[in-house]
Amino acid sequence: MDTRKLKICCGVTAIFLFIFVILITTLSLTIFKPKQPEITAHPVALENITTGGGYPNVTLNATLRMIVTIDNRNYGSFKYRNTTAHVNYRGGIVADVPIEAALVPARGKINISTSADLMADKLLSSPYFLGDIESGSLNLTSVANLHGEVTMLKFLSLHARAMSTCDFTLWTKTQKVDSNCKSKIKL
Repeated sequence: MDTRKLKICCGVTAIFLFIFVILITTLSLTIFKPKQPEITAHPVALENITTGGGYPNVTLNATLRMIVTIDNRNYGSFKYRNTTAHVNYRGGIVADVPIEAALVPARGKINISTSADLMADKLLSSPYFLGDIESGSLNLTSVANLHGEVTMLKFLSLHARAMSTCDFTLWTKTQKVDSNCKSKIKL
């Protein structure tokens, strides 16, 4: 083979490789760059609130029903496994929230219905609890870690973890709930 033809072939191949690398780099830094999912907890109701007994044997039970919305703004789907979120009150876990496995489609949104049964004994053991009840609000924080896989272009799978932290305010007099959530994804 002629050396001139070999040089032309190598030059054309190098140009195509250079263009391909630039194209992949540009796409990975723009379109395929992972975006944080938007996870929002919509408290539906605070129900089954029962109190009983007298001091020091006061009992309290309550169920917080909620809908968790996961909005996947990425071009890859996210499939996560069953997990349990934890609800904290002043540093201690007071409820577990089961979250069933699901697939969040690329650029899609899903709603998950769940509920949290508040652990009354842990709430009541806090020295701040009665003061918070008297003030009319309880401030709680929920933390969830969703472990799963992101699938891009139907063949590229990456392990991922979506983390969400939601701050809840339970208004005891009106039995309303306000929430504010922040989320982050790690590949």
